[in-house]
Amino acid sequence: MERAIGVIDSGVGGLTVVHELMRQLPKEKLIYLGDTARCPYGPRSKAEVQKFTWEMVEFLLEKDIKMLVVACNTATAFTLKDLQDRLPIPVIGVIQPGARAAIKFTKNNHVGVIGTEGTIRSGAYTNALKHIKSQIHVNALACPLFVPMIEQGILYGDQADKIVEDTLEPMKVKNHMDTLILGCTHYPLIKNTIQAVIGNQVTVISSSEETARETSTILEVHQLVNKSDQIPVHQFFTTGDMDMFIKISESIFQHPTSHMVTIKKAAIG
Repeated sequence: MERAIGVIDSGVGGLTVVHELMRQLPKEKLIYLGDTARCPYGPRSKAEVQKFTWEMVEFLLEKDIKMLVVACNTATAFTLKDLQDRLPIPVIGVIQPGARAAIKFTKNNHVGVIGTEGTIRSGAYTNALKHIKSQIHVNALACPLFVPMIEQGILYGDQADKIVEDTLEPMKVKNHMDTLILGCTHYPLIKNTIQAVIGNQVTVISSSEETARETSTILEVHQLVNKSDQIPVHQFFTTGDMDMFIKISESIFQHPTSHMVTIKKAAIG
């Protein structure tokens, strides 16, 4: 069996990246680890996020992965450079692909970013956007209630509507933006609610599609593309509640996942 691509996230959100990887790279085997037991990473210190991220990486390195996708924006902000410097395999995050997509879509150079406290505090998206295009205006907002809500399986309904509406109110007040980056891979799971609150005049960007496209390019450059015709069976690992993980994964993939993945409990840390 060809070596797999490893994907890590603080919880279930990175499955939105996995879904896009499976669509764009159907021959590639994926091994996913979601640290649901210690999610959310957003309120944690940089040192904690770095420690937890390296523990996840070490778990996946034991599976002989050929590439690593850091599907957590907070982990990308705090650990990507270190991972790229120290690992012998290609490593990509989700921030640069998301920033590039926003630059492509914005017409008025006003871009909003929503994410966890850690991601917004790091300034990673603002830096990435301004590095590409210095005249970009960035309005960033931390949304600390979104990840815990999503990890509990609250993806729609009155409770989700109210939390999203109340949280995004400050962003609507200064709504010059025409593009909004979902700066957390959990947020595509509530994208419809976010779009309804923020308005159809705003293009909502998920980095998942761009990240998968970049993964494909890097595999080609490093000659790591899977040439086998064998249909891959992916492996999903979670550190927390298996039932909730399975429920949310099936809502992302929109059908039972048992025929295409094996899901197991992981002990790390």
